[in-house]
Amino acid sequence: VGADLGSPERAGSLVASMIATLTHRGPDGSGVTAVTPQCVLGHRRLAVIDVSDAGHQPMSSRSGRWTVTFNGEIYNHLELRRELTSAGARFRGHSDTETLVEAIDAWGVDETLRRSDGMLAIAAFDGVEDRLVIARDRFGEKPVYWWSDHGRLAFASELRALRALPDIDLELDDASVTALLRWSFIPHPHTIYRDVSQLAPGSLLDITLRSDGFEVAHRRWWSLENAAAASMRERVDTTPERAADELESLLADAVARRMESDVPLGAFLSGGVDSSVVAALAQRASGDRQLSTFTVAMPDVGFDESEHARTVATALGTDHHEVHLTSADAFEQITQLPTIWDEPFGDPSMLPNLLLCSAASDQLTVCLGGDGGDELFAGYNRHVLGSAIDRRTAWLPSVVRRGAGRIALSVPPSRVDRAARAVPGIRNLPNPGDKAQKFAALMAADSAAGAASTWNALAGLWPVDDLGNTPHQPVALGAGLDLDALEQMMLIDTATVLSDQMLVKTDRASMAASLEVRAPFLDHRVLDWAWRQPSSIKAGRGVGKRVLRDVAGRLVPASISDRPKMGFDPPLGAWLRDELRPWAQDLLAAPMCVERGWISAEAVETAWSDHLAGRRNRDDRLWPVLMLEAWLAEHAS
Repeated sequence: VGADLGSPERAGSLVASMIATLTHRGPDGSGVTAVTPQCVLGHRRLAVIDVSDAGHQPMSSRSGRWTVTFNGEIYNHLELRRELTSAGARFRGHSDTETLVEAIDAWGVDETLRRSDGMLAIAAFDGVEDRLVIARDRFGEKPVYWWSDHGRLAFASELRALRALPDIDLELDDASVTALLRWSFIPHPHTIYRDVSQLAPGSLLDITLRSDGFEVAHRRWWSLENAAAASMRERVDTTPERAADELESLLADAVARRMESDVPLGAFLSGGVDSSVVAALAQRASGDRQLSTFTVAMPDVGFDESEHARTVATALGTDHHEVHLTSADAFEQITQLPTIWDEPFGDPSMLPNLLLCSAASDQLTVCLGGDGGDELFAGYNRHVLGSAIDRRTAWLPSVVRRGAGRIALSVPPSRVDRAARAVPGIRNLPNPGDKAQKFAALMAADSAAGAASTWNALAGLWPVDDLGNTPHQPVALGAGLDLDALEQMMLIDTATVLSDQMLVKTDRASMAASLEVRAPFLDHRVLDWAWRQPSSIKAGRGVGKRVLRDVAGRLVPASISDRPKMGFDPPLGAWLRDELRPWAQDLLAAPMCVERGWISAEAVETAWSDHLAGRRNRDDRLWPVLMLEAWLAEHAS
């Protein structure tokens, strides 16, 4: 977008070069449309619904007023289409893109977004008012990055498309780098570049074109905080049984909505609670047709859950696929991570997610996943244990809390791991030594100042004192709401960890393999329902996801519904001491993050030596540094 984009041919060529970098996101076709001399739209297509030319984008409404380019899926588009048809609309094909553009033509952008259940990033141009609206879905399932130099504005699904512009000047943002080291991700609206922003979930840019340029207005079309507050006002007394009945019915509908596809569709199945519930409800919705379920078996890597997935698949009667991968397969992909995540990213489970999506894409184009279950139903260990520790130790004097924490921190994680194997109640808890150190750090920090401080202590990686700059902070929500400690942490995780970490991981890993992943838990009706429930429904009996486990108990074997949360992290601790040591040693020999003052040399050297000696597991801190160094070597050298 801009007042002077040059000739139509040059402008179209620039947009074509941008979308060429995104072929992995849309290998099935492309399109470039100059809607006016001041605005050019481009699109790469992954054909899922209506794979004919009737689904080609950019797409204009029948009236010609609106033109859209759209990434995502509208799961209730058939319902919207019936309503539009009854009002006189006519359709040429059956794609959800056509439903979207005709709905915008009839109702406007904001109303269409509010009525839509889906994941989406859209740009919609109004030819009557010379206005471009760029919008993102409620949870941030689909990304939108944008840059402006006041004379031009460019936007894309990934940063690599912006880097394709020949005259764009991108400088690294120090606070974003230190945020990455602190949290393992960069919180929105920030990006690794100072002059590039990430559009926040549930928000839009309203760009009005003028003869001499454009005006940009930013606003929310949906608010997590407002949605939670509205649901909490509707809370009523309930029972675990009634709550499980309601949730099962709601999730069954959310899953069924996400099964429309004109290409092969299946479900990820890890053997955990979230994926098992989704797979069970999807198989039920499939009737006599066997649902394809998919898992990766990596027994020599240490995070293999294929046996549990096989148990669920057998009980459900799915057409189950196991892809066997080795450590060598994983190591081969590590050097590709900075390219695939074209913004530095520090979540270790990025690697197994990439391997899973890559393997699944050989047989599927669409897959159902379990994103959102932890955030909406208190599934993280910090939700239950963090709130319990904060509640039960808040009365202790600060000096006692800090002392107890320091003593606990001095115990090597390996010793805790060995001791835990002898305790029946926790012997199956994964990585108990690492978890114990996180909670010891919480005590040592004396974070008795409330849930937000508890979350900071448990979710943070490098201490702020080790960092050279003040990091960007995750969005702060809930100040005006009457939330208990559990609810406060869940709100933070939904607003930040879900959108900036979990969904980024899923989007990049799946799109690298041209695979679409749909998340039934992120139906906004499920969020509204979850926030209507008291905390005791979501966490109780010493575990998180209480009501979700109750639903799982009706659908899959009890050995699955009662399992503790496992996570999906590879054994980085062992790898960094062995097979990955030469690779890590090279990156840490003269780290640019130290040279540029983002983190102290002493902190990195201590973490590396402690990890190699086995005194402390520091893979969680070292991995973001290594990913940053690898990214810098490729993109900023």
